[in-house]
Amino acid sequence: MKPRIQPTQREIPVGESDMIITKTDLTGRITYANRVFMRISNFAERDLLGVQHNLVRHPDMPRGVYRLMWDTLKAGHEFFGVVKNMSADGHYYWVFANVTVDFDSRGQAIGYFSVRRQAPKDAIREATALYEQMLRIEQQAGPATAPEASVKWLTGHFAALDTSYERHVVAHYQHPK
Repeated sequence: MKPRIQPTQREIPVGESDMIITKTDLTGRITYANRVFMRISNFAERDLLGVQHNLVRHPDMPRGVYRLMWDTLKAGHEFFGVVKNMSADGHYYWVFANVTVDFDSRGQAIGYFSVRRQAPKDAIREATALYEQMLRIEQQAGPATAPEASVKWLTGHFAALDTSYERHVVAHYQHPK
C-alpha cells in the first residue's frame, strides 16, 4: 500500500549528470532502483523493491499522463514525458523521463525500464501549465473518467499544434539547456 506522504513546497535539485534508473515488472512493481534514485527520492532499497512505482507520484501529476504512458507502453512503444515526482519526505523533483518495455532473450516483455534525468526549466514551466489544466479537467470529469478526459484534452491540444505530446517533449526538451 502506498504510504500517505504530505507534499511540501521544497524542490530537490536533480543534477545535470544524475541518471535515475529503475526497472519494474509488468504490473509496475519496482525490481531495481539505482543509488541516484534512492538518494533523490530518499527511499531505502528495502522500501522500494516489490512496491508499485507510483510510490513517487506527486499529486500535481494528472492521472491522464500516466494513462498515456501505459497506453503507449502497452502498444509496444517507448514513452517520453516530463514528470513531477515526490520524495519519501514530501519534497518534489522534476525529471525528463524515458520508459521502455524490457524484453527477455526470447523477445517476451518482462517489465519496464525507466531512465530519468534533469528536466529543462522550460519543460517544467510548460508542463506545469499543461498539468494544471489537465487536473482541472480531471476534477470536473470525476474519478471514473478523469484520465480519459485529460488525455483527450492533451492529445487535442498537441494535435492542434500538428504534433503529439511525446514528439513535442522529445523535440524541445530531450537535451537539457
